[in-house]
Amino acid sequence: MSKQVPTKALVLMKRVYQQVFPAVDRELTYWKRRALEIPDMELRSQALASMEAKRFHCQGGAVYSLLAGKEFEEAVRFIVAYQTISDYLDNLCDRSTSMDPADFRQLHQAMEDALVPGKETRNYYRYREEQDDGGYLAELAATCRHTVTHLDNYQMVKDYLLDLQCLYTDLQVHKHVAKQERVPRLTAWFHQHKTSFQGLDWYEFSAAAGSTLGVFSLVSYALSSHMDEEVAGKIYDGYFPYIQAVHIMLDYFIDQQEDEAEGDLNFCSYYEDQDRMKERFLFFIQQAESRSHSLPNPLFHQMVLEGLIGLYLGDPKVDELRNGPQMRRTLIKRGGWRSRFFYWNTALYYRLNGGKSG
Repeated sequence: MSKQVPTKALVLMKRVYQQVFPAVDRELTYWKRRALEIPDMELRSQALASMEAKRFHCQGGAVYSLLAGKEFEEAVRFIVAYQTISDYLDNLCDRSTSMDPADFRQLHQAMEDALVPGKETRNYYRYREEQDDGGYLAELAATCRHTVTHLDNYQMVKDYLLDLQCLYTDLQVHKHVAKQERVPRLTAWFHQHKTSFQGLDWYEFSAAAGSTLGVFSLVSYALSSHMDEEVAGKIYDGYFPYIQAVHIMLDYFIDQQEDEAEGDLNFCSYYEDQDRMKERFLFFIQQAESRSHSLPNPLFHQMVLEGLIGLYLGDPKVDELRNGPQMRRTLIKRGGWRSRFFYWNTALYYRLNGGKSG
């Protein structure tokens, strides 16, 4: 399919509902069937739970497949598999039977193996009691690897992909260890990168590292063949840290109550007060918007940014937060009419689905 990259909100939403969501559903149907075949009960439970609770991650991420032109379906296949690895491993670490950083790093080797042609499958469960997933995680990684192996311009995006993956893995390792070790590890990690990211605090840098959007954008452009070294660099600089920070800080914002109840780390809790958090959110949006202008198809990336604001703030969980409605009004106003459009579209989607995300 070689349709033009959409630059208008109505056209984007039409293609999302008619093209993207059905393709995502097809991929997730396959992976759910594979998850049901996982022999180990704990691994099977976490694989299924991650798909049930985080389906919208795949749906949102797959919007980037519209950048891939006629390779749209291959882009969806990659994005769904890569995001499913991310969500599955997040569940395994969040609700883990282990608190071992070596275990978390070994699990996340699957994300590196997903991005490197020729990588051989390893035992990702080496440091944990549960072992037998029936080849589920290895197959997810192999599905992604198939895509990157056939990229003619892989060498142009390789270093950027692996850098984003490495940052993501480091974050997942540090944030899932024993509670008393999390902040010391994350702050020490941030100080290794601080000189390159002046103006960010450790929790903001950590949030930016937790997004997969830069990877999806790089792979989708590479599939379209509209890729050169300059484009690859612009995408990396455009997405990390600011667009990815907007993405993940919004995700943490809406999850504040449930993270507090579960004892999970939430980066929004480190702002000194609600006013400071709002000020920083507005700063990230401004920076992300500025950087989107230098990207190829800038109107698409601006719509994605405005869509993120509407998508997350359309979640009913926002109404349960102490400062939720006020923050929603401020950020949607800043995002403009397209954020309002995506907000109302998302709110309607939740109502039609009984308040559930997907």
